[in-house]
Amino acid sequence: MKKTITMVTLLVMTLVSVSNLFAISQAAVLFLLISPGARSAGMGESFVAVADDATAIFWNPGGLAFQTGRELTLMHCNWLPGLLGANGDMYYEFLAYRQHVESLGGTIGANVTFLNLGEMAHTGEAGPEVIDTFNAWDLAITLSYATKLNDNLGIGFNMRYIRSNLAPMGAGEEKGNGVGNAFAVDVGMLYKTPWLKGFSMGFNLSNMGPKITYVDAAQADPLPTNLKLGIAYRALDTEFNRLIFSLETNKLLVHGDDPFYKAIYTVWSEGDMNDQFRSLVSAVGMEYVYDNMIFLRAGYYYDEEGEVKYPTFGAGLQYASYRFDFAYVAAKQGHPLSDTMRFSLTAGF
Repeated sequence: MKKTITMVTLLVMTLVSVSNLFAISQAAVLFLLISPGARSAGMGESFVAVADDATAIFWNPGGLAFQTGRELTLMHCNWLPGLLGANGDMYYEFLAYRQHVESLGGTIGANVTFLNLGEMAHTGEAGPEVIDTFNAWDLAITLSYATKLNDNLGIGFNMRYIRSNLAPMGAGEEKGNGVGNAFAVDVGMLYKTPWLKGFSMGFNLSNMGPKITYVDAAQADPLPTNLKLGIAYRALDTEFNRLIFSLETNKLLVHGDDPFYKAIYTVWSEGDMNDQFRSLVSAVGMEYVYDNMIFLRAGYYYDEEGEVKYPTFGAGLQYASYRFDFAYVAAKQGHPLSDTMRFSLTAGF
């Protein structure tokens, strides 16, 4: 019996259109590009050169090298409310932990990312009659290690296991089903310039790994290998006032059927220089902190090729070692990301 999974296909197409939140992509498991942490989201998703909390595991593991003590971050977000409405059952969860270990000469960390795609209908070849229902979801588990190469340069590495559970069955004569597993690695670096206090530069190359297979090797899909580059400047850093500005650009390094280690280079051959600039997804952000208690944030996300441009806003409140953060995407009405809100809680101990 031919099995059609219409809703899964629709949601995968939606997520493909949200590569770096809406740039066109040939990659699978695009949930790996969803930005965690309400703090960074409020700053326009410009955080690779800041990376000074547990979410650095995602943004730039090199930033972990400068962090001491222990920290735990949790985030919840109802995903794509502008597409599914207030009662949609898609949601995104993120949990991260990092801890400095003196005996290892650095900082270790781990995170879990989970995207629930909601309940899907399984129909038969005879028509739209529903045979049964199932839940679709994506999961990633990441382990991190970072260390300082010198007082100003930190380097970090991630190892990631990915499981994508789109459907428990295949279609027609297919031998496989809608379940895939993959492994990936990241490398990141954070450099704090000694010649300009408060200025930092960040680099992160993420999701490098073999293609993920759902049906067979011939139909395997590449992972969303992504390059992040950015700068940040602490323009103000006093006892009661801090002000950070950040700028970041991203490029998805996926090119046809090329394996990731080849696509990293061949993707730059597509089109002319103008096409290359249009394929970049950029963001700018700022954060103001008063008395290490009140946090105000704003940013702007710019994706010319995906025709996505929107401001972001955020706020935070810290009490003792606990911080609650909120972020809001002010996309235009009718946009799938319109009214997206992120909530996160961070605890240091």
